Amino acid sequence: MNIRIIAVASLLIALPVSAQKKKPVVNDSNTPLHLLQPAYQGTYGDLTPEQVKKDVDRVFTYIDKETPARVVDKNTGKQITDYTIMGEEAQLERGAFRLASYEWGVTYSALIAATEATGDQRYTDYVQSRFRFLAEVAPHFKRVYEEKGTTDPQLLQILTPHALDDAGAVCAAMVKLRLKDSSLPVDELIRNYFDFIINKEYRLADGTFARNRPQHNTLWLDDMFMGIPAVAQMSCYDKAKKEKYLAEAVRQFLQFADRMFIPEKGLYRHGWVESSTDHPAFCWARANGWAMLTACELLDVLPENYPQRSKVMDYFRAHVRGVTALQSGEGLWHQLLDRNDSYLETSASAIYVYCLAHAINKGWIDAIAYGPVAHLGWHAVAGKINAEGQVEGTCVGTGMAFDPAFYYYRPVNVYAAHGYGPVLWAGAEMIRLLKNQYPQMNDSAVQYYQKKQKTTAPIFAVETEERND
Repeated sequence: MNIRIIAVASLLIALPVSAQKKKPVVNDSNTPLHLLQPAYQGTYGDLTPEQVKKDVDRVFTYIDKETPARVVDKNTGKQITDYTIMGEEAQLERGAFRLASYEWGVTYSALIAATEATGDQRYTDYVQSRFRFLAEVAPHFKRVYEEKGTTDPQLLQILTPHALDDAGAVCAAMVKLRLKDSSLPVDELIRNYFDFIINKEYRLADGTFARNRPQHNTLWLDDMFMGIPAVAQMSCYDKAKKEKYLAEAVRQFLQFADRMFIPEKGLYRHGWVESSTDHPAFCWARANGWAMLTACELLDVLPENYPQRSKVMDYFRAHVRGVTALQSGEGLWHQLLDRNDSYLETSASAIYVYCLAHAINKGWIDAIAYGPVAHLGWHAVAGKINAEGQVEGTCVGTGMAFDPAFYYYRPVNVYAAHGYGPVLWAGAEMIRLLKNQYPQMNDSAVQYYQKKQKTTAPIFAVETEERND
């Protein structure tokens, strides 16, 4: 080592501490500590409609690419264009997601809403093209099924529904678009779906939609969404039976809620078994999302003066209070809502963001209280959209259990279709919200204002109309 360098180093070491430059100490006397920037986890703060749309577009581009609408020969992969001569070999081309699953029914409704929020017709064009395709090919697959006794299982889900999962969400989306476009040739599909929902679905003695798994006469909270929104939409589609279908939708909602809502928690239990003395309160996040979304869908079609609308609204607002109290600091919600050692889950969080934003936009809940909750939630949800447009952190399809381990250890997967519709729906409604409200950072926190604030000060007071001069 160079002797000169050693000598200089020795001198520095020998200097008294006071001669070395000290790093300034930040303390209460020299620094406004309240202005220090918090180390937020993930994205926090400013958000614009343009930012949200970029995230929505990234997801849309991905699903558009991954959901072809073609018939192919299952043995050769060759496209079939003449449906009149197809046989048992015919099936829908397999993409990453199924075109007629209940998850994709949610996606279709979300994309319709996205066009309404943004004016971007591509989203609805996607829905129209898939619905027209399914309506065109369904009769030919039906012929094959009647002739051969078998056909593509994905089409059988349409032709012969066996559960509310097969029928409700897609039916509701078809009705929504059919009401906008009278040329859409889906009437026969709607009638087939609705016939199953209203006439063939298993029910309790009092008429509540039910299942016989995993126990006899079991209520699944999920079935609120799988059945009720379709019935509510039918009140708009078949106006001669409007009152009948509104009454049925409300009856179903209240019979589910009266059994499954837990007032002290402000949450719904996932399962209820008729023969059971006790009903364990496992508050699975996505099922609670389906329940909250059902309330939104029902309230959207109920007339303001409908006799039981206030009761539905009371359940909805109580549920909002229960759910929002359990949002994590990162913005997502836990797989079991009231157990914060369970993992943070994306699809349920996205549903809550949509419902909160929608309710604010409708005037059902307070923007000051709940706008920041939705705002934080969207940032967290958007953070789960990867560069490819896939939604990460979504729990796979989930049955019902009566122990916590089942829920804690459900896998997550980017191909769990449950995440895509909620994320698109949440994004669409956040765009609406950001166009109607004026969020702004104030004291390192997101605040929602009904008027645009002129000041950029870190801590500011809102100017009032009345001044004392």
